[in-house]
Amino acid sequence: MDATASAPAEAGTAPRVPTQGPRPAVIPQPLPTDLFADLLVAVLSGHRPVHSMLRHTRGRAYDELAWLAERGPLRTRGARPVVRDIGYYEPRPGAIEAFARIGAGDRLRAMAFRLELGRDHRWRCTAVELGGPRPPRPEAD
Repeated sequence: MDATASAPAEAGTAPRVPTQGPRPAVIPQPLPTDLFADLLVAVLSGHRPVHSMLRHTRGRAYDELAWLAERGPLRTRGARPVVRDIGYYEPRPGAIEAFARIGAGDRLRAMAFRLELGRDHRWRCTAVELGGPRPPRPEAD
């Protein structure tokens, strides 16, 4: 038997760890469209209260969301609604118009929403629509 094979490692030397290839420098972050689609589905399905969106909305979007949530358009007795697909269009820098396909079991719904980037560099929902009845709009003066 070779004496060096069973000898303990010298003090001060660390065991060698095999290298694992390059690691990504930055973990990819979800897009704001993904985050907002999930938040909106949670509210419209009754899994989150509508007031949880107060700081995430601007303008009439909160009123539109509250009107829709009151009717529970995505509430189901079976499968919980999930976002199946998202697409978006950037009409200008700092604005995103998005659509999402929402699935619950065999049922598929469409949702559209608009996001705008604020001066504080936070995205806020400024409009939301779901296929079906629309909230009443106030008459222009």
